[in-house]
Amino acid sequence: MTMNWKQLISSKRLGKEDTHRAATERRTEFQRDFDRLIFSAPFRRMQNKTQVFPLPGSVFVHNRLTHSLEVSSVGRSLGTDVSRELLARHPELSESDVQPLGAIVSAACLAHDLGNPPFGHSGERAIRSYFSEGAGARLKEYVSADGERLNDVQWADITRFDGNANTFRLLTHQFEGRRRGGYVMTYSTLAAIVKYPFSSTAAPAGKCKFGFFESETGIYMRIAEELGMPLRQEADGSLRGVRHPLVFLVEAADDICYEIMDIEDAYKLRLLSADETIGLLLGFYSEEARGRLMEAYPDATDPGDKIAYYRSCVINALEQACVEVFMTHEAEILAGTFEGSLIDRLPPLLLTAYRRCEAVARHRIYSCKEVTDIDLAGYRIIYTLLELMVEAVLAPEKAYSRLLLGQVSAQYQLRSPRLADRLMAVLDYVSGMTDVYALDLYRKINGHSLPSV
Repeated sequence: MTMNWKQLISSKRLGKEDTHRAATERRTEFQRDFDRLIFSAPFRRMQNKTQVFPLPGSVFVHNRLTHSLEVSSVGRSLGTDVSRELLARHPELSESDVQPLGAIVSAACLAHDLGNPPFGHSGERAIRSYFSEGAGARLKEYVSADGERLNDVQWADITRFDGNANTFRLLTHQFEGRRRGGYVMTYSTLAAIVKYPFSSTAAPAGKCKFGFFESETGIYMRIAEELGMPLRQEADGSLRGVRHPLVFLVEAADDICYEIMDIEDAYKLRLLSADETIGLLLGFYSEEARGRLMEAYPDATDPGDKIAYYRSCVINALEQACVEVFMTHEAEILAGTFEGSLIDRLPPLLLTAYRRCEAVARHRIYSCKEVTDIDLAGYRIIYTLLELMVEAVLAPEKAYSRLLLGQVSAQYQLRSPRLADRLMAVLDYVSGMTDVYALDLYRKINGHSLPSV
């Protein structure tokens, strides 16, 4: 089954299917998605969530919010350029909703990291570790074939916790007292966020990346059916689908931004010299093109200004190349047979330079002391918070449990009769914290600081 663009682009909103209508405002429904995210509390909280480096002191580096804004900007360019190419290739789409692809991709990019817990990727690893090999591993005794307390899929969701699946839950789950449909996003924007269109039990061996928790499986199936995205049930009961084509653009925007901007941040933090950074950026160009770039602003002597200019040029080159790759492989993408990412299919010169940046980031940036210190601190903080919260929902009648649960917003279903719901509520609460809030709560719980009056 091949997907088609007319069906893939839908402005129908989750939770408002019965009142679906075409937009009559100047904004498209997809622009409304973008605006809804910009003004949301989870989006604002990302300003205090780690991207790679610790939250800035004297030197400002990227946090989750600034990263998401930049990804959204690149995503808008990717979507707009692909839309133009599609309309030129398929004139019959001129009367469809293909034109606003830039707005859809931009909104999806804005949301792509909303579900990430505090302390960056180390926060994800800490949550998984707590349940797979930490104190939370004892909960495996509650897993049974009949799923009376926990079933195999729910246990896999917890032990393989992933920020991508959590983003989809955050946007679609009806929290206590909140409206149906979560943030009531359009179907196409939600589909464009699901980078891994399968459940936790269908994730490749040794991988903890998946697209939706068991609790949101029905929602994903509804969206996939509406948009004509093929789904299949595996022999073990797990669900597997294919990517919405726009996922490849969201992924490319993220890949471009984090790789190139991490290099610039490393320069600002003096992990890389100016010459090293400039060398990495100019590596994306031929000798002739390098000469033109270096001569473009001969009066610019500030290394930081040069790096900012070269970085912008590299991002533009990668964006244009990804559009070409997407259009070259459009048929495979629509058929659901395209393997890998758009970055993987870059022309040799760009791909070699990109891989060189990856290697430098792996050896010089992600393993530096500032980053590993965040890993260590994040583990300790998240372990402590999870241990106390899990104990509280397992034994809510205890005095300390009542005190702790009383501090948590009623939107989290911590007193649900179902154990699986209570555990997911704990993850909702902890993953929604900012780095600063998690650290502050950790200190108060341990008696290291007291609230001021």
